[in-house]
Amino acid sequence: MRTTAPYQKTLTCLCKSSIYHQLCGYTHGYFAIHSILFVRSDKCTMICYYCIHMTNENITKHLQKIGLSGKSAIIYSTLLEMGGAYPSALSEATKLNRSTVYKILLDLSIKGLITEVERGKKLYYQVEKPEKLVRFTRDQADLAQEAYEKTRELVPELEGLFAANPHKPIIRYFSNADGIASIYEDMVKEKRYEMISFSHGQAFKEYLNQKALQRFVQAKEKNGITTRAIVPDTEDNRKYNENVFKGVKKSVWPDIRYVPAEVFPFEAEMTLYGESKLAITKLRGDRLVGVVIDDKLIHDMFKMIFELVWKSDQVRK
Repeated sequence: MRTTAPYQKTLTCLCKSSIYHQLCGYTHGYFAIHSILFVRSDKCTMICYYCIHMTNENITKHLQKIGLSGKSAIIYSTLLEMGGAYPSALSEATKLNRSTVYKILLDLSIKGLITEVERGKKLYYQVEKPEKLVRFTRDQADLAQEAYEKTRELVPELEGLFAANPHKPIIRYFSNADGIASIYEDMVKEKRYEMISFSHGQAFKEYLNQKALQRFVQAKEKNGITTRAIVPDTEDNRKYNENVFKGVKKSVWPDIRYVPAEVFPFEAEMTLYGESKLAITKLRGDRLVGVVIDDKLIHDMFKMIFELVWKSDQVRK
């Protein structure tokens, strides 16, 4: 018999007990007692078992990662531990009410992860072979891929409806990292236009990770997007182009002008991009904020304000 030292005595006792005969005839190749999962290493021999110590909690966490809900994972792992059970016993063991247990058992049966057997006019439930979990996750992946492809097909129609009213400004608000990232990705989708920004270059550089910053710069170069920016006059901002655009052709290096940092210490950003979009982002502090206004009139008004500042005596090269 092969096993690790802590469980040697346990298995020896099992083999000498009446449970031994159940193990020899156990067809699934695994069983669980008191949160210890015993796996038969060779189904052709009767007593060659080794054990994998995995707590109910660990099993539950892994099951949730592959797509089961928290309560479904608890029911599944408890069934695995008990080797099989009636709904009433599962309800008692998991502290879930019976109606919830019945619903989850039905769902797990439909998914093919457990089987139900009638015993004495009552339904008794057992876990299916673990290979069924692999099939379940593969089916989940296939469904997700199908949903993704259908969504891609639907996007053109949705975009048409989204822009159906040309006179109404479209305003989008973001308050998390994924939302902020989507704003900067949107900035570099269009080709050959001039991006205009009141910016804090160093704050922007520190916010994006190295790979995201590199993708942003490369997309600007590929799409021929030029930039004019007004930023606070700091040592870090003076080195911004050299640090961020090194290795990129200079025709897309931002044309930067500086305002006294002590007078205009702004750390948020306001960027005009495309033909009609204004993005306002706050990248520092406890809470991320991003707002995009898609409206030609508002875009052009802020561009005039930028041009006034660009020509101001307060701005220096």
